[in-house]
Amino acid sequence: MAKLSVVIPVFNESQTLEEVLRQVAAVPIEKEIILVDDGSTDGTRELLKQKEREFNLRIIYHEQNQGKGAALRTGFRHCTGDIVLVQDADLEYFPQEYPELIEPIEKGWADVVYGSRFLGRKHRVLFFHHYLANRLLTFLVNLVTNLNLTDMETCYKVFRREIIQALPLKQDRFGFEPEVTIKMARYQPRPRVFEVAVSYNGRTYAQGKKINWKDGLQALWCILRYALAD
Repeated sequence: MAKLSVVIPVFNESQTLEEVLRQVAAVPIEKEIILVDDGSTDGTRELLKQKEREFNLRIIYHEQNQGKGAALRTGFRHCTGDIVLVQDADLEYFPQEYPELIEPIEKGWADVVYGSRFLGRKHRVLFFHHYLANRLLTFLVNLVTNLNLTDMETCYKVFRREIIQALPLKQDRFGFEPEVTIKMARYQPRPRVFEVAVSYNGRTYAQGKKINWKDGLQALWCILRYALAD
């Protein structure tokens, strides 16, 4: 069985982090958990130091907040597993679904897997405007890449390690999502991409959700930029 590297970018997630770590650690798959603290100031760092041995974490600290994309780049550089999976530090996704996410790669069907929130699994009903923005951004990325994804903005992105470590990623914030998708689609030889239905328990801004309309505009800019040139 392939070894899994789980990369978790963290910024001020002290309220949810311990439960996320418990769920990730409980998945019965050989794995390394790589956690990048992106300059947290809410007690997350202190919590990580307490839990490092309990959950056998590999922790990298950013002294200043740089953004999700920057934290993921740091995490990817430290991966040693055969398969790399992105996990957010909130409780919006379900680590229990890892076996289904990595199955297409383990069985040799796929090189990349995206976990789609729009393929029929249970999900919390929340923001219609977010749904519209996601569909628009996904449509535009599909137009650029000739893919037919249903959920480009999903957290659950899974890669063969050699692919994600070869991509020249630059975006520091949520522009990571369109950038990694476009550059992945241009990787040669072109990767085989699968989607797997995943469950989703979205949170509100009061619960700590960080993405906003400015990130949507940045995503549009990133699509235009990477559609025309690297």
